[in-house]
Amino acid sequence: MKPSHLLVLFIFLTSCGSKPKEIPAYTKDFCSQIHFSDSAGLGRELLPLQDSLKTGKTGVYVLEDGGNAMMTRAWLSENAEKTIDIQYFIFATDNVGLIACDYLVRAADRGVKVRILIDDILVDAGPHELLTLDSHPNIEIKIYNPGVNLGKNIAGKLKKFATDFKGANQRMHNKTFCVDGKVVITGGRNIADEYFDFDHEFNFRDRDVLLLGKTVNDVHSSFETFWNNALSVPVTQLVEDPDYDPKDTAKFERLHQYACNPENFWPQVREKIKALPDMFKNIEQSGKLIWMDSVEFISDAPGKNDLAGMHGGGNTTQHLAALIRSAHHRLDIQSPYLIVTEEGLQLFADAVKRGVQINIMTNSLSSNDNLAAFAGYQKVRKALLKAGLNIYEFKPDAKERYEIMTGALQQKMNYTPIFGLHAKTMVIDGKTTVIGTFNLDPRSANLNTECVTIIHSDKIAAGVLKGIEQEYKPENSWHTTLDYNPDSEAGKWTRVKTFTKRAIPMKIL
Repeated sequence: MKPSHLLVLFIFLTSCGSKPKEIPAYTKDFCSQIHFSDSAGLGRELLPLQDSLKTGKTGVYVLEDGGNAMMTRAWLSENAEKTIDIQYFIFATDNVGLIACDYLVRAADRGVKVRILIDDILVDAGPHELLTLDSHPNIEIKIYNPGVNLGKNIAGKLKKFATDFKGANQRMHNKTFCVDGKVVITGGRNIADEYFDFDHEFNFRDRDVLLLGKTVNDVHSSFETFWNNALSVPVTQLVEDPDYDPKDTAKFERLHQYACNPENFWPQVREKIKALPDMFKNIEQSGKLIWMDSVEFISDAPGKNDLAGMHGGGNTTQHLAALIRSAHHRLDIQSPYLIVTEEGLQLFADAVKRGVQINIMTNSLSSNDNLAAFAGYQKVRKALLKAGLNIYEFKPDAKERYEIMTGALQQKMNYTPIFGLHAKTMVIDGKTTVIGTFNLDPRSANLNTECVTIIHSDKIAAGVLKGIEQEYKPENSWHTTLDYNPDSEAGKWTRVKTFTKRAIPMKIL
């Protein structure tokens, strides 16, 4: 193993070894104060859209703010009638994650079949929690590409990195939430506090898209491909817990009481979720639910590629490169990480030479959550600027956070946490919009499986671009040039730590 590989392994072992959050024992019956409906009716709620659904088109609605993105997922879970299929890179056991689990268990209690597929590397739930959730007769959990977190001891993990370094780094970065095979949410958000404006210290500016109709079939087909792949392993084959009692009749009660406790899930949020039955009718009447003939959902195959080395690309890489080559006059891109290879730099340089204006927004050092990735960006920043790109770096105290962060937490606090960019979005010529999981870095290009939704709609593009252009403004981002970058706005210790990570090879960032 090369020294650089050992460094990456050390970073992984020290960052992912924290103890999972334990659900506290309950001393009061909070759930007795809440009425839970036993009837669900997603099919009924979709009736106002039947004429549009029968056309064979796809309905598209962009979810910009975290509060509504969370409540929409909760409402869909509450109204699911048959199936919930979930695929995520991160499904944390923090506040949002535990409440999400409560919604899934309650759906399973109604007879809904729930399947959860999570990438191995950042699973932070303990064996007891995983086995308990999976023990429900209507819930199945699988772990993608295990061996670097679950299923092996430290010696096994070291061996995995030493003998199959590329395989250990091939992660599943897809994010899809599919209900009854009728509605999908996909985009940049993982399941954790910071993606839904619920973290007290750091939250993300992110973007999802809700899909109805034809393209939902493509997302569901992609999920089935991953679920049935040999890389997806049932959690029961990976973990064991001698203290786990599968016959414990009250095993879900702590979870329910946690979610019912008003200190963890505020009553006003539940009331807002209950008020969503008119959601589909309201968004269609708003004119923001757009129906169109062509919406493409593109996903990489499990395992990404089987070529030697850390290169090889994938389906999403090829489609995004083709879209950049198709641009005639303007590209607007948001990516939390901006680490381009020589091939990527040439792709952008060629576009600039043929008259395309390229505007890219990424995180500043002050708003970045990944110092290793930022160190990689520092290496290529000057080359990107010399190629003619306009670069904007997101401010940690962006003014727009007061508009985008609509979650209930913000109404309670007397300050607003740091705001970092996590949206992965591209708008081509003001006509085509890409919303997905793909970061502009070698990891997304060659290692992680990714998925993107390509939307050919002037109206969707105009709405997304309006928000992006707002974020270019000085109150929201710094305009980086060859003569100026905002690295000095970050603390000295942050700059020092970032410098020490410049030794990490760019091909694995």
